[in-house]
Amino acid sequence: MHTIQSITRQVERLCNRNQTSNLRRVNRDSVSPQVLRANVLKPDSSSGAVDPAVLSSKLLTRSRHSRLQKFGSPLLWILAIASLTSVMGVRFYNQPKLAVGREAIQTLYAPADAIVLDAKTTEEKRKEALYGVVPVLVINSNLNQEITGQIQTTLRRGETVRVTAAPFPFVDRGVLSTDVQNLLRQMPERYWQELIDSLQSATDLTRIQLDFRLFDPLAEGQSALNTTTLITPETFKKAVKQLYLYQQGSTVDEFEVLIAQISAARRRYAKALAMMSKQFPSEPEHQVYDLALLEWPEKTWIQTKIGIEQVSRQMLSQGIAPGLPDQILQEAVRVNVEALVPPETQDFAVEFLSQILVTNLIEDREATRKRAELAAQEVQPVYARVERGEAIVQQGEEITQREFVLLDHFERSERSVNWRGVFRFVGLITIAVVVVVVLSRRVRPNLRRRDYLLILLMTLSTPVLILLQVPSTDLSAVGLLIGSFYGSTIGVTVVMLLTALLPVGLEVEMVPLLASAAGGILGSLLSGQLRSREELALLGGAVGLAQGTVYLIITLILSATAGSIWYVVLGTVVLKILEGLAWSIVALGVSPYLEHLFDLITPIRLAELANPNRPLLKRLATEAPGTFQHTMFVATLAEAAAQALGCNVELVRTGTLYHDIGKMHDPLGFIENQMGGP
Repeated sequence: MHTIQSITRQVERLCNRNQTSNLRRVNRDSVSPQVLRANVLKPDSSSGAVDPAVLSSKLLTRSRHSRLQKFGSPLLWILAIASLTSVMGVRFYNQPKLAVGREAIQTLYAPADAIVLDAKTTEEKRKEALYGVVPVLVINSNLNQEITGQIQTTLRRGETVRVTAAPFPFVDRGVLSTDVQNLLRQMPERYWQELIDSLQSATDLTRIQLDFRLFDPLAEGQSALNTTTLITPETFKKAVKQLYLYQQGSTVDEFEVLIAQISAARRRYAKALAMMSKQFPSEPEHQVYDLALLEWPEKTWIQTKIGIEQVSRQMLSQGIAPGLPDQILQEAVRVNVEALVPPETQDFAVEFLSQILVTNLIEDREATRKRAELAAQEVQPVYARVERGEAIVQQGEEITQREFVLLDHFERSERSVNWRGVFRFVGLITIAVVVVVVLSRRVRPNLRRRDYLLILLMTLSTPVLILLQVPSTDLSAVGLLIGSFYGSTIGVTVVMLLTALLPVGLEVEMVPLLASAAGGILGSLLSGQLRSREELALLGGAVGLAQGTVYLIITLILSATAGSIWYVVLGTVVLKILEGLAWSIVALGVSPYLEHLFDLITPIRLAELANPNRPLLKRLATEAPGTFQHTMFVATLAEAAAQALGCNVELVRTGTLYHDIGKMHDPLGFIENQMGGP
């Protein structure tokens, strides 16, 4: 128990060492009386008195030394600002005054004939051809079969309903007109019974008095289907008159036969309505048929079916493109229907086909990819041509890309150092350096000059590679290394500042730069949490995937045909993934050398030093086995205590493993190594 308490106290002292060092640094600024007496307030050897001038000078020197220790050497920051500006501000060293978008101050003429390649415009046209290609669409035969089958099935169901209600007209039109027969079929039962009773008891047409009111089959519960039929008093009076006249001009048996025929037609009609309600749901998007289906003559129905099938075949064979608005599709259907369907059923046919017909064109990805590659290859180089004495640009005109190419070719673009831009860029670099320094002093207050020098060198590697025209940036490697060495906060800050400053001073492509920055940020966030190089290698794969994914997403966002070109850039995406993985491998390979060269203590290095198979620990196990066992036991206790106190577990465990290494000088002088002795 006393051993555990002792180890806990030692670990607490180890964890508070940084805080103690900070307090000591503060105490240097406010010099203690003891320090004054020992160092500053030394009396002069000759007089024995303290010289105030000497005291003031020594205090000022100590305060200045404390500030230098806190913020580092000014020479280092000047070196950082100068080196970053010189490497990243290349754009300002030879910048043309007559650039694209500027206004020409005078008319400039061509001193000679010239044909100059416009590389920038050519590359833009190739990218536009590659990413803006119209996708190749082909007809989906399987979907066509499904649509045709659905049309045929729906028409067969309509035919079944018509057969159930057939025949119509159910009596001769000379007896009852067609509209009266239709009225009598769909009349509610209570009206029908009231009408029969009135006819049987009446002796004069004027004596038939019915309590009639307007009714709708929907309101009377006759059908849940869409209907436009509305029985009016005029139609009802017409039906009463025709029935009464037939009753007066026929025998009782003949009238009863007519009533029986009407009743049978009403039963068939009710059965057909029930069938329609069952087969076709009442939702608006499923209402294919209405009550007009039971009123069309057979010839009209046959022509309508044939016309619908012909229109569907024509439109499906032509293809319905994805994204076609419903209004345009409906208008196209109407144009085809007008020539093939009877006028009285054209509205039904348009609604029928508009509900069933859907997009039947799918994208042929392989053909689209080949078309995009062919389109990019067929883009001809863009040349700017001018003849001798011809005006390149008129005074007051805005300079275009073509005119700039010609001016630059004739060395008339007035290239020089843009001092204003240089000074502004120096200001930006200074702000970035201050941000990194202040942030690092907050999160890692014990950084040395060599640490800042290493951060500077890794930062400079990115613009240097761009100047050397290396096809990819190393932001992923920079993020991995800085995050592993100094923590995720500093790593993410450096990567983000680099990403913001590089386009200002250098000509870089933004999409690859942002993709590389995404990989660097991910590496910075996770690398500081890893405890082995195997985990760091796995993180390299994740960095590559992040880099490729971000590149794909940004490319799709910037493309006008994002849905069709994602597989066109798939090869480039794979290349970006491999680039991220390659830079991660580079970071993994150089990290041990940087750790030894700059004397860095990282969690991975501590974990490696804590490996019992290290040569020094193996010697300890061989020459002083008792001490080794004691060390392993104490290291386990110290690790548990460090975890409970929230300290650096790797540092505590590794330090504990090596704390008794000096006992190898005389192992037998310690009791734990005297096993089996006299």
